[in-house]
Amino acid sequence: MSDPPEQEIPDKNLFMVCEQLNRDALSALSDVYHIRNCRKDELDIWKDMPFDDPIEPNKYRQYMTDFFSAVYTPKGDLFYKKCLFVCDERDRPIGTAFIWKAYDEFNTVHWLKVLKEHEGKGIGRALLSIIMEELQEGDYPVYLHTQPGSFRAVKLYSDFGFKLLSDPIIGARSNDLEECLPILEKHMKKANFDRLQIVSAPKDFLKKMKTEKENHF
Repeated sequence: MSDPPEQEIPDKNLFMVCEQLNRDALSALSDVYHIRNCRKDELDIWKDMPFDDPIEPNKYRQYMTDFFSAVYTPKGDLFYKKCLFVCDERDRPIGTAFIWKAYDEFNTVHWLKVLKEHEGKGIGRALLSIIMEELQEGDYPVYLHTQPGSFRAVKLYSDFGFKLLSDPIIGARSNDLEECLPILEKHMKKANFDRLQIVSAPKDFLKKMKTEKENHF
């Protein structure tokens, strides 16, 4: 029996932390592409970018708008100074990611995404390299939230030094690690799955997250 398509993988929560960057994972962006910031007139492009199914942008537009209003709008223009686009030779955005200080305390990876038709070209690795290399030693640990359907991204994150968090509750969300591990094992190459590391979250992170009701990463 063939594997179910990625869109049928349950939408569960996974959290990861990087306490030290693995510099061996870094790579450079091909000269075919270039990096620039998202412009204000491109906000709808950014809102649509996480979704591969052409129906989903409309379905999730209100969610993306609400998230933007809750997380980024209070910080003025900081989103546009942080949010990066990878663009093709025609200056069309084909990927995005940035580092955001969630709750003004913890650095987090936000919205790493490469358009489906441009996957497999090393763009995601180069983009993650760019945003992680900007950080200083004191900027760690860095956190992120992902899902089991993003098993290729989980592998990429682990290459950079990210480890899965084991704590059952992170803020207002359940951490579905136990449910997700069999899914990851099924879809990832054995060697990549076996390299995944699992750790407990730092106590100060968990304590802060207990006080937060909104999801900022």
